[in-house]
Amino acid sequence: MSIIVKFFVASDDASAALTLPAGPERAFESLSLGNFDPEEAVVEWECLLAGGSFEELIGAGEPRIVAGEENDGSVVFAISPRLFIALAEAEHSRLRDLAAAWIRARAEDGETIAPEIAEEILGDLSALTITARRQGQSVYCWVA
Repeated sequence: MSIIVKFFVASDDASAALTLPAGPERAFESLSLGNFDPEEAVVEWECLLAGGSFEELIGAGEPRIVAGEENDGSVVFAISPRLFIALAEAEHSRLRDLAAAWIRARAEDGETIAPEIAEEILGDLSALTITARRQGQSVYCWVA
């Protein structure tokens, strides 16, 4: 389980990778969260929002790591272009449905996520993707 999760906007992989030692902090617009596995979550969100299977996305290398090692402390990964577009274009009702489906999926694995927390995470992340899209940038995640 992650302790610190920060989704952030960056222009490219190289810029995003520079955040590995200390996180995006003030250099990038970011969204701070915690206490969930964001690597698993982005794959689940993509499956639920844009289609595909969890196994196919993992097999395709999602989420794509841009810096760090998964078992070695901090890591920076990119959200997929498909998830980026789906989040940027999702209506509020679609995000609410996604939150409910994510809650059910996590409950199957014995995890509990409060509906208001799930909706806030997905709503805030959607807003961040809209900002990134307007700026011609991408969304990444720093995890420590």
